[in-house]
Amino acid sequence: MTEHSIPDEGRQPRAARPAAPADPRGAQARAPKARDTPGAAALPAQSQARTGDSTASPSDEHSQSPGPSAQQPDPHRPRPDQGAGQGGGGHDDPDGAPAGAPGGEERRTGQPRPPGSGPAAMRRDGDRLRFVGAATRRIARGIDLDEIVMGLCRATVPTFSDAILVYLRDPLPVGEERPSGALILRLRRTDRLRSIEEGAEDPDTESGSPLPTLQVQTDLVTTAELCEVRPGGALAEVLRGVRPVFADAPAARAALPELLGEGRTVPSGQRTILAPLRGRRRVIGAAVFLRRPDRPAFEGDDLLVAAQLATHSALGIDKAVLYGREAYIADELQRTMLPETLPRPTGVRLASRYLPAAETARVGGDWYDAIPLPGSRVALVVGDVMGHSMTSAAIMGQLRTTAQTLAGLDLPPQEVLHHLDEQAQRLGSDRMATCLYAVYDPVAHRITIANAGHPPPVLLHLGGRAEVLRVPPGAPIGVGGVDFEAVELDAPAGATLLLYTDGLVESRLRDVWTGIEQLRERLAATAQLTGPDHPPPLEALCDDVLDMLGPGDRDDDIALLAARFDGIAPSDVAYWFLEPEDATPSRARRLARSALERWGLQELTDSVELLVSEVVTNAVRYATRPVTLRLLRTDVLRCEVGDDVPQLPRLRQARATDEGGRGLYLVNRLARRWGATRLSTGKVVWFELNHS
Repeated sequence: MTEHSIPDEGRQPRAARPAAPADPRGAQARAPKARDTPGAAALPAQSQARTGDSTASPSDEHSQSPGPSAQQPDPHRPRPDQGAGQGGGGHDDPDGAPAGAPGGEERRTGQPRPPGSGPAAMRRDGDRLRFVGAATRRIARGIDLDEIVMGLCRATVPTFSDAILVYLRDPLPVGEERPSGALILRLRRTDRLRSIEEGAEDPDTESGSPLPTLQVQTDLVTTAELCEVRPGGALAEVLRGVRPVFADAPAARAALPELLGEGRTVPSGQRTILAPLRGRRRVIGAAVFLRRPDRPAFEGDDLLVAAQLATHSALGIDKAVLYGREAYIADELQRTMLPETLPRPTGVRLASRYLPAAETARVGGDWYDAIPLPGSRVALVVGDVMGHSMTSAAIMGQLRTTAQTLAGLDLPPQEVLHHLDEQAQRLGSDRMATCLYAVYDPVAHRITIANAGHPPPVLLHLGGRAEVLRVPPGAPIGVGGVDFEAVELDAPAGATLLLYTDGLVESRLRDVWTGIEQLRERLAATAQLTGPDHPPPLEALCDDVLDMLGPGDRDDDIALLAARFDGIAPSDVAYWFLEPEDATPSRARRLARSALERWGLQELTDSVELLVSEVVTNAVRYATRPVTLRLLRTDVLRCEVGDDVPQLPRLRQARATDEGGRGLYLVNRLARRWGATRLSTGKVVWFELNHS
């Protein structure tokens, strides 16, 4: 930074001053100030700095005492800049007086300068300050553990030292947890300056793994990778003291062999610094700085530099470890709140994708779900909670759980969104989310959709036409006081429904409707590759959709759910209404037998008749309205019996004296799977049997 002198009161402005006389002293005063060596590259030149001390000796001209003209300068003559003597090659002191002349401290006090306080010493202090500032900025740029350790090594080698060893605690403690067991230090990384004989090497090609040996021209040190710190030992005392020490210090003489291993030596004297790394609450490691014999040894002020480097590195490592733990917890939270696997409901195939926004924002509120419903139907859900935080992920988990519970009650889609809206308001006043809830019926080949402020779904038809479905947009969940509207649309066999969050179609580079149009065109182009009679593979379709994202399109999380509608053909469905009478079970057996004969499944007749009789008998006993019986032939044979009684049957072990209670026991033993689902109008009891 250039310093500017302030004109004295009564002096003429600079533009109005007369030209300075041709005086060599005036020419010297007007000479431009020489700049110091920039950045951190000044530290290795300490030998040059000492050479500067010798060059700073007064010349013949400067050694003479100034005359009266020098003590009372001409008011019309330009005054030398205050900083002109600081960078002028060691000839001027900071006060503007020539080196060796009575001026500055000597001029004011009449006492000679103390040793080591000349311009060269001040330049070395300035170099250290600049180096520490540049090094700490480089260390602070690191986010994870390896980046911070690498920043420490690259900032110090070769500027401050010729080699460095960085030891870290293994394992590193996180946050408030108290480590147990012995204190183990592991060599995390080494960095060194290669000699000319070894050849030049780009430091960026150094691997992050520690090297088993360290050589700098001559063997400075050969070190072990692991070190167990003995309680009460010399190394433990140095680490507890926190302050860096030289190798010749009494505390370090025994501590360094303990750290590096017995029988291993380091450069003697002040060519090695041992600096403990202390985090916010405890010692987390140590750093060893080494210099070659042909380079000036460390000075006392270099201990302060090492302390600054160690402090900033330790705090950064502490922060990185804590951030890594939080990121791991966030990833686990996000992963556990999304479906581990998708179900395989009858008549529909499913595929999904989830992409976080970025490595630094891996947690969000996007979710998707597929929930089997009674009658071979399936609920398809996709939602997006506003924000990218652990709170957003937690709210997402609560809303997803609520949606699963509401789906189990077989509520209409608009009612599900209404209850989700109420739940979001109970969670807080600013809990906002968008959601799209759809129910697909493979028997009717229809889909019912309700929307709460979410981007509309896209339907890819079998012929290759992609259609953005016209669904009422609705208000986001959490607004409150709004109604949601559901629409029922055709879902032809072979069509693919794509549900997604806005991260797929909206970014800083495009608005949401432009992204939706690009998505529609991408789906149509992908369908053309497989021809009009064959839909594209579902998994490949999802990957192709994500390939449309550019480098600037990852501003938000992306949740994607694709459903391929296969449906169930009418010829594979048998459906009857049965009055709740005593003769109904026998009629149900006859109807089931005739359906099995039509499908060529006579080998299942005995099992189906027995199970249908037991389930229908239980329904007729308590029902007040007609009982429904439906058989579905897909990859399995499915039987569903519905009634208007909401109480679900429970499997229990009947006693020998009981007249009933064995029907569900038989169903449990003979059926492949069975279950009961409560509906808004009653319940459905179903079972499945395998067929060849």
